[in-house]
Amino acid sequence: MTRPTALRSLAAGATLALAAAAGVTALAAPAAHAVSGSATGFASQNGGTTGGAGGQTVRATTGTEIHQALCSRPSTSTPITIQVSGTITVGNTAKVSGTGCNTAAGVIELKGISNVTIEGVGSGATFDQIGIHIRDSSNIIIQNVTVKNVKKSGSPTSNGGDAIGMESTVRNVWVDHVTLEASGGESEGFDGLFDMKNDVEYVTLSYSILRNSGRGGLIGSSESDTGNSNITFHHNLYQNIDSRTPLLRGGVAHMYNNHYLQLNESGINSRAGARAKVENNYFEDSKDVLGTFYTSERGEWQTAGNILDNVTWSSPGGDTRPAGPSMASTTTVSVPYSYRLDGASCVPALVAATAGANKGLRVSDGSCSPQTPSPNPTTPGPNPTTPGPNPTTPAPNPTTPAPNPTSPSGTNLSRGAGADGSGKASGTSYGNVIDGNLSTYWSPSGSTGRVSVKWDSATTISTVVVKQASGGGSITSFRVVNNDTGAVLGTGSGSNATVSFPAVSLKKVNVEITGASGTPRVAEVETYR
Repeated sequence: MTRPTALRSLAAGATLALAAAAGVTALAAPAAHAVSGSATGFASQNGGTTGGAGGQTVRATTGTEIHQALCSRPSTSTPITIQVSGTITVGNTAKVSGTGCNTAAGVIELKGISNVTIEGVGSGATFDQIGIHIRDSSNIIIQNVTVKNVKKSGSPTSNGGDAIGMESTVRNVWVDHVTLEASGGESEGFDGLFDMKNDVEYVTLSYSILRNSGRGGLIGSSESDTGNSNITFHHNLYQNIDSRTPLLRGGVAHMYNNHYLQLNESGINSRAGARAKVENNYFEDSKDVLGTFYTSERGEWQTAGNILDNVTWSSPGGDTRPAGPSMASTTTVSVPYSYRLDGASCVPALVAATAGANKGLRVSDGSCSPQTPSPNPTTPGPNPTTPGPNPTTPAPNPTTPAPNPTSPSGTNLSRGAGADGSGKASGTSYGNVIDGNLSTYWSPSGSTGRVSVKWDSATTISTVVVKQASGGGSITSFRVVNNDTGAVLGTGSGSNATVSFPAVSLKKVNVEITGASGTPRVAEVETYR
């Protein structure tokens, strides 16, 4: 697709001897390295992703030295961590031959190898106009680097224009705390920032920045390339991207706690039978953030807890099938790993503090507060196994967001208050949500809507409990809003959801249902100090 005009450009022993002979600096303490944390999401499955843990650690300041480090290994699977600093370019990246590699000039080539970590250290590592190509490889970690302005046309060119590209039987890759950026779209010579095609599985992109590009990334190169699956995206910033955040053809992907800012044409594009699980993301100043676009072969999605802030939607028709404005779920998607969700309302600030290279590798534990992780364990886990079929049914005890707290004690401040809303279904009343009776309820006129609790004078609250009556559609996402200021206080989902937040004084609080399967029935909106 040609770049849309909407893009707004911003501006040890024998091993040690081999390494020394190749011009690579080996560190005295080979098992100690700077990688922090452990692989999350789908990269934690299929045996896990440990990269070069337990192997030698070397330093590199050029692309040629990265290739020399790979080639100095006794075999293509010998674990190694390569600590990179300085600027890597096409000009300082030559092809190197050896027993542990299969490299090429002008691109960082990770081909036919396994058990490798590339991490930025010191004042930073920048891959300037040179891409990282992962092919026929497994158990790879890339952490704390910047890759920018990789082109497929013009000069210099590298990696088909992809900042990081994976293809042809790739398994278990964890890309973490990286910054991927371009300076335009296809007409300026750029392609995707994070692409996967031709049999790629068990990949996680976390705490990263993708910005200023026509294309964020794809999973599957065509409508027939649907064998790529099990990809997780979390705590990433997508900023000033025209489309593909990502484009997903077939397979399963999980997107949670990402900040999508200024998506100019479209966002998450689920196509060709793909299934996307989209949770607790913050979509801001964007257009058509979820749906099926530019094809008649539709995909599906499950949504919950997302916040839409100044999002516009196209009318459905032809090859445009947006999920909005309700962003209601069209399927159910399960994932087999543990994770903790941050509230969507804190995602912009949290991602700003944690995502990208040279941010201290900080993460979140589900408390909306940046944390510094412990160093990665140095003993590698088992090698990744051959992947099984895509998950289609829930794993035993599937992991869900941290459970809602139990119902609070104290006085329900909604009793004796007033209520209003944006509309109501026939036979229902706003007042039914404050009457203390679980058999009466309010329903919106469709699947989404607002019901509010209000007081004559300012009242301090810190908890809202939303209880549903039986017989209606299930609420998949809602947000609690301070009507006085418009501030989002928190988000939730489910039939008996508790949302807690710092105490706030207000006269009116809104419960805005943003997603539901059918028409929900809200029995009570309880408020507590």
